[in-house]
Amino acid sequence: MSPLAAIIADTHMPRRARTLPGGMIPHLERADLILHAGDLMDPTLLGELSTYAPTRAVRGNLDLPEDGLPETLELEFGGAKVAMIHDSGPRRGRRARMGRRFPEARVVVFGHSHIPWLEDENGLLLLNPGSPTDKRRQPDHTFALLRAEGGEVAAEILVL
Repeated sequence: MSPLAAIIADTHMPRRARTLPGGMIPHLERADLILHAGDLMDPTLLGELSTYAPTRAVRGNLDLPEDGLPETLELEFGGAKVAMIHDSGPRRGRRARMGRRFPEARVVVFGHSHIPWLEDENGLLLLNPGSPTDKRRQPDHTFALLRAEGGEVAAEILVL
């Protein structure tokens, strides 16, 4: 079975929720890696997430600089280069902008808008998992799963 990453963003804890949704837990338990695309607000969430799998996160606009989270992150997962940033900017021009910012990436994970987004075109997969705790004007709370093996990737957004 190919490696599995659980991807979340914009949890805004504890303002929007005190705990992660129960429906996410089985996916976190199966994950080989957890990525959080910022706006944790409570950095202790990283400790909780790391009880399930190794966890990496970037700083969102509501996270404090003293929490020590990087603005961007680049890593290899399942043979694929994955980059992560909280705010990818406006939808218009996003693909070109993220391609320039992360020229080696096969996948760019981002958050900020709380709008789930999955688009795989021209060798670049753009993925916003939405939010599992603060859906704003979206119909559902969401998160994402990413599988990667030998550089091949597949992602899906799941509704809670």
